[in-house]
Amino acid sequence: MPPSQKALVPFVSVENMMRLVHAIGIETVLAELTDAIEADFVRWALFDKTPRVASHSRDGVIELMPTSDGETYSFKYVNGHPKNMGSGLQTVTAFGLLADVSTGYPVLITEMTLLTALRTAATSAMAARHLAPRDARVLALIGNGAQAEFQALAMKAVNGIDTVRLYDIDPRATEKTRRNLKNSGLRLIVCRSAEEAVEGADIVTTCTADKQRATILSDNMVGAGVHINAIGGDCPGKTELHPDILLRADTFVEYPPQTRVEGEIQQMPADYPVTELWKVIAGEAPGRREAGQITLFDSVGFAVEDFSALAYVRARLKDTGLCAMLDMIADPDDPRDLFGMLQRAQ
Repeated sequence: MPPSQKALVPFVSVENMMRLVHAIGIETVLAELTDAIEADFVRWALFDKTPRVASHSRDGVIELMPTSDGETYSFKYVNGHPKNMGSGLQTVTAFGLLADVSTGYPVLITEMTLLTALRTAATSAMAARHLAPRDARVLALIGNGAQAEFQALAMKAVNGIDTVRLYDIDPRATEKTRRNLKNSGLRLIVCRSAEEAVEGADIVTTCTADKQRATILSDNMVGAGVHINAIGGDCPGKTELHPDILLRADTFVEYPPQTRVEGEIQQMPADYPVTELWKVIAGEAPGRREAGQITLFDSVGFAVEDFSALAYVRARLKDTGLCAMLDMIADPDDPRDLFGMLQRAQ
């Protein structure tokens, strides 16, 4: 007998995720996803919150990122293996799941390699919307790997950025990014150094992949009034900013117990002051207070953002046909007779 509808779970493949994004429009997806994440940050108190469960090795990390708002549960499986690029593999891969809390049944399974890139860029744009100078138009993008184009387009769609200054230690990465964005409407400036890239920038985004204590930005490179999105540091021992920058900046984070282990602030004492970003978005704490203030979003990625992205995709899938139905759940006529269902399949 064919499986019943109760046994079938919608699955979004990489191909269908790409089709969905193009059907909606990538900048529209980024703008809508930014709003979806922001709406969930406003109701932050409803979510289960725990640092991600990480399995570290000398080659990288494999993580599970769970959360629930009491009605819907989500988790993401994600890895981070910087050495993969040398073998022609992705540094980050991911998939995710939504489930109905009342039954425990999955209601969506999807690729999340592309979706993580989209939600990471949307989260950066959301933070900049609240922390960057209101008239920000120039973005310095240091690290031009797999995340770069998403970051640039999110800043354009959400914050009105019109100029992107590009730098990567590998000129091929910068050329790839320039080529991919050449018809985006953005003014693209290829720079020869990180120092050159930050000249005149209102927002500086660092998104490098090296798993080490790096100094992508030094203190003398950061002028008054700049907003920094530091998104490359996301595990113990991996940072991008010189500690002196943190001494001058007002720092905003997703979930302090996770960020103090994985973010830029792992370099700082345990009492280093931070503000949780959700409080700014909910109007419970100030964000940018004055023109000369240096703001830093020390982003490591948090499960609530993945929840928002998964819920967004589920809502946007309706009536598109852009999913396959997987026979995932055993559904015997009698819930007590699982063995009988197995026997009858002979």
